[in-house]
Amino acid sequence: MVNLPQQDDSRPPSSKDCVTDLVDQPDKRHSTSSESIRAVAIYEIVKGAGALLGAVALWLWHRDIVHWFKTLAVSWQHSFGHLFAPQIDSAVRITQQASKNWSLFLLIIFAYASLRFLEAYGLWQDKTWAYWFGVLGYGIFIPIELYYLIVRPFDWFKLIILVSNILIVIVVYRNMKRKGLI
Repeated sequence: MVNLPQQDDSRPPSSKDCVTDLVDQPDKRHSTSSESIRAVAIYEIVKGAGALLGAVALWLWHRDIVHWFKTLAVSWQHSFGHLFAPQIDSAVRITQQASKNWSLFLLIIFAYASLRFLEAYGLWQDKTWAYWFGVLGYGIFIPIELYYLIVRPFDWFKLIILVSNILIVIVVYRNMKRKGLI
């Protein structure tokens, strides 16, 4: 028979004998995403909500939306000159296509918004797949945006989008490294 050390119940327990107090331990079930990741999630929610607002506008006014966008473009040029003129012209062209195929565009917009909301949920809940989705989803467009920034006339709007996408990739990548995902 093996002789085991006997415990003296009259002594107070030492720190070695104590079980770790679960109250002081962080609860692993709750989200541990950082504030920067939550900021990216909020950005995704804003993008998804903006897409849904666009879908509602297309649904309600698909017959008149081209006229409204052309009026908006003329008003914009009157007020601000050629500031963001390429983006305004592009929005008018996309609106013309959307008004012709509005049901297809609604489907595309809802799919896009769903992806944005799904990614936001995953980032907020600190899901590994959401980190990968964010890095790959934003990272894949960086070379394309660089290409268009170089080969086309300089555009501040494209530069802002490029810089914001690079910042998002950096934030998500750093959080992935901190969590040991890469």
